[in-house]
Amino acid sequence: MTLGLLARKVGMTQIFNDRGQAEPVTVLEAGPCPVMQVRTSERDGYHAVQLGLVDKSRARSTRAERGHVSSELVSRRRERLKLAGQLGTLPPKAECEPQRYVREFRLQTAATVTVGARLVVGDVFKDVKAVDVIGTTKGRGYTGVMKRWNFAGLPAAHGAKKVHRSVGSTSSLAANRGFGRPKKGKKMPGQYGNEQVTIRNLTIVQIDEANNLILVRGAVPGANGGLVLVRPTNKIKR
Repeated sequence: MTLGLLARKVGMTQIFNDRGQAEPVTVLEAGPCPVMQVRTSERDGYHAVQLGLVDKSRARSTRAERGHVSSELVSRRRERLKLAGQLGTLPPKAECEPQRYVREFRLQTAATVTVGARLVVGDVFKDVKAVDVIGTTKGRGYTGVMKRWNFAGLPAAHGAKKVHRSVGSTSSLAANRGFGRPKKGKKMPGQYGNEQVTIRNLTIVQIDEANNLILVRGAVPGANGGLVLVRPTNKIKR
């Protein structure tokens, strides 16, 4: 996984390219994201960078959230260790406001950024042509097979009684060789949506550094205003 940015989905629109063709794009408001923590394999067992997005009011933040980003917060335990001479060097703090969204980007090697830095669109996606967008799809609740899997339904002619939207046959003696149970993975009614989805290799159409906007070609999972993770794509053309 490579370093990316946290973003919020603004919505979809269309823009016209140099040839006058309309391109459907999704507008993402990415960053600026403060670096809240840098994880290393020596201390944490893996390399990662923890980023935040959208300042959160200190009145609505917990003491742990305030202490995670600021070294000014004093605790009784810290004072007790300091008096006993057992207080070691504290890790650096971002010295920013508590963040509403906090996520980590796993890295293969040690990170080159430092705690407290603010990452913006122009720095992370300067020479990037395509990105992967990770988001949570809209939750649609418990749905039937026609809405969830696009089943055609059963016949609605004379003689069919209250089976128009039903599943139909769920198991077959021939297909299951006498088990009499549905196979694993059978498409059935159930929870639809509200799951993490990664849309890979979306082309970056335009970057607006002044307003921290990224315009990517195509659709992005989630509702408008939802949180998404944007990173340079790891898809390789063969």
